[in-house]
Amino acid sequence: MLVEDFVLREKLVHFAHERIPERVVHARGSGAHGWFQVYKSMATYTRADCLQDPEQKTPVFVRFSTFAGERGSADTVRDLRGFEVKFYTREGNYDLVGNSFPVFFIQDAMKLPDLVHAFKPEPHHGMPQASSAHDTFWDFASLMPETTHALLWLMSDRAIPRSYRMMEGFGVHTFRFVNAGGDTSFVRLHWKPKFGVHGLAWDEAQKLAGRDPDFHRRDLWESIARGHFPEWELGAQILAENKAASLGFDILDATKLIPEELVPVTPVGRLVLDRNPDSFFAETEQAAFHPGHVVPGIDLCDDPLLHGRLFLSTVAQLWRLGGPNFHELPINRAVTPFHNFQRDGMHRQTVHKGRISYEPHSLDNETEFRVDGDAQGFRSHPQPVEGPKVRERGPAFDDHFSQAALFWNSQSPAGREHIAAAFRYELSKVESAAVRQRVIDNLAHVDMKLARKVAAGVGIDTPDPRAAAGRAGFRQSDAVAPLQESAALGMSITVSHLHTRRVAVLVHDGVDALGLRPLLQKLAQIGLDVRVVGPRVGSVTTAGGRRFEVPYSFATLPSVQADAVLVAGGAESAAALAASGEAVLYVREAYKHAKPVAVIDDGAALLGALGIAAGGSAQDVARAHPGVLVGSVHGDVQADAVAAFAQSFTDSLRVHRYWDRTDLDAIAA
Repeated sequence: MLVEDFVLREKLVHFAHERIPERVVHARGSGAHGWFQVYKSMATYTRADCLQDPEQKTPVFVRFSTFAGERGSADTVRDLRGFEVKFYTREGNYDLVGNSFPVFFIQDAMKLPDLVHAFKPEPHHGMPQASSAHDTFWDFASLMPETTHALLWLMSDRAIPRSYRMMEGFGVHTFRFVNAGGDTSFVRLHWKPKFGVHGLAWDEAQKLAGRDPDFHRRDLWESIARGHFPEWELGAQILAENKAASLGFDILDATKLIPEELVPVTPVGRLVLDRNPDSFFAETEQAAFHPGHVVPGIDLCDDPLLHGRLFLSTVAQLWRLGGPNFHELPINRAVTPFHNFQRDGMHRQTVHKGRISYEPHSLDNETEFRVDGDAQGFRSHPQPVEGPKVRERGPAFDDHFSQAALFWNSQSPAGREHIAAAFRYELSKVESAAVRQRVIDNLAHVDMKLARKVAAGVGIDTPDPRAAAGRAGFRQSDAVAPLQESAALGMSITVSHLHTRRVAVLVHDGVDALGLRPLLQKLAQIGLDVRVVGPRVGSVTTAGGRRFEVPYSFATLPSVQADAVLVAGGAESAAALAASGEAVLYVREAYKHAKPVAVIDDGAALLGALGIAAGGSAQDVARAHPGVLVGSVHGDVQADAVAAFAQSFTDSLRVHRYWDRTDLDAIAA
C-alpha cells in the first residue's frame, strides 16, 4: 500500500463512516412511499391543505417500526410499533407520528427516559434484546400504575401483528383542527387497515423470529412489489372543546383513549402505499419524523408527553443525522418552496443567494419585510393560559385502571386467555418476587379473574381486592364514563381483504395434479398467495408420471410463514406425507396456531396427525374441529364443485384464526 493511493484511502475512509447512530427507540423499521386522498373537504373543521380537495393526491412516506429492539432485532417480537406518516403537502410537511396502540405507557415526558431505560436490555449484561420480559421493565411498570392500560395492549395480540398491513395506527395524542375562520376542535386520528386487524399466535411469533426475522419487512416489500398495495382509512374523532369535560377523563392524558362509542370515528380519506424505496438507507433509515412538523389547520394541545416529544425529536435528529439541516435530505425535503432565514450548519444543501439572513429587513428590493406581517406560514392557535407553575399532574390524570378494564372487558374469551398467558410468560422471566407481586396487585384493579390467572402461573398470592383498592397510589376516579365494553377494541370482528393471504399447499410424489391444478388456479384468481411446498425444492412426480413444480420445501417455507395449509390429494402423495415427520409437524403446527387446514381426497390421511378419524363427513369434522375442511377435487369432479370448495376454503380464511378449537393444548407441535 502506498501513501499516494488516494483511491484506496478514500474508499476505506468512506467505508469506516458508513454507519450512523441508530434511533434510540423505533430503530428497527421498514418504509414505503404512497399517497393520501381525502374523501371530501374537511374545511368545516380544518384548513389543512391535504384535507381539502378530494381530487388531490398528497404524496406520503410511511415508516413502520418496533419500539424497543435494536436495528438488527427481529420483526415479530412482542412490542409496541411505530406508524409514522410524512405528508408532503403544498404548505409544507406534516408528520403524523403515531403508534400501533392508541395509548402510551406514561403521562409525562419526564418519565420517558426511565421507561426506555427500563424497557431496553439491562445495562450490566445487555440482555434481553427486544423484549420486555425482564426485571427492570416490570420493576418500573409495577411502580408506575399509569402503565397498566398500555400493558394490557402490550400483552394482547395487538402487540404481535400478522403484518404491518394488518395493523391499526393511532396518533395517540389529542391535537386540534383549526378551520379558516379560527374555530377549533379537538381531534384524535386513527389509521384503520383495509386488510383487517389480525395478530400472530405467540408461539408462532417466537418461531418466526428465528425462521424469518425480517417477516414483516419482507411482507410489506413483497406485497407492494406484487401490486397488492396496502391501504388504510384515516379516521378522525372530532370533539368540540366544550364537550371534552363530559367524557369523564382528561383527553390530554396519553394513557387514555376516546372510546368510539362516545365519539365516533369519522372517515376522512385513504392511504395507499404503492412504491418501495430505492435505497433503504437514504430513505427509510434517514427519514426524520417530528410531531411538531404540523401545517396550518393542525395544531398542538397541552399534552405533557407530547411537549416533551417536541423537544426530544429535534435533539434525536441532530444527533442521528449530523446537524440542523436534516430537513434538507431528499426524503425529508418539502415538495413546496419554503422560506426562512436559517443559514449554514453541517450538511447544508440549499444554496441561498443574497445577503439577507435575518428579519425584519428592508434591503431586499427596498421593501420592508416582517414575519409578523406574513399571512402565510404556521401560526399557533391563541389559547388563554392560567394557573400555578408546578411540576405535577392534575387530579384528572389519576385514573389508571378504568380504561384498562374497558380494554380487558372488550376482548374475546380467546383474547383474554392470550393476555393472561402473556402476563404469565413475562412475569415468569422476572426473578424478583416483590416485582411480580406488585404487578399482580395492579392487575387486581383491572379484573380479579385476570389477577388470579396470572398469579397462579407465577407463584404469587392474589391480593385481597379490598386491600388492593385501598393502597395509596392506586386511585380510580369517581368521574368515569359508564362504558364497560367497546367493540372497536376487539380483534375478532374485523373482516379482511384476502389478497396476499398465503396458502401453503403440501404435495409429495404421486400427487393428483389433475384435480389440484384447477383448484390452485381458482384460489389464485381469488387473490390468494398460493405456494406449493414439498419435501424438496424443484419438483415431484405426479400420479400420471409428470413433473409438478415445487418452489418451496418444508424448511424454506415453514407453516409459521403461511396463513393456511392445504393438503393435496393422491394416494401415494398422501401416504408419503403422512409418513413424513416434517409434513406431520407442518399440519399440527398450523392447526395449533388456529389456522385453517384443508385436505382434499386422499390428503385426509394427514388428519390422523390431528387426532381426527378418517372417514368422517366434512360437516362432522368441521363441527368438531372448526376451520378444518374436507373436500374432493379429483379429476372427474365438475368445475362448479371445484369452485364451491375454493369458495368454502376462502371463507374459512376470513375468520383468520379458529381460537375456539377446544383441543389446542393437546396438540404437540
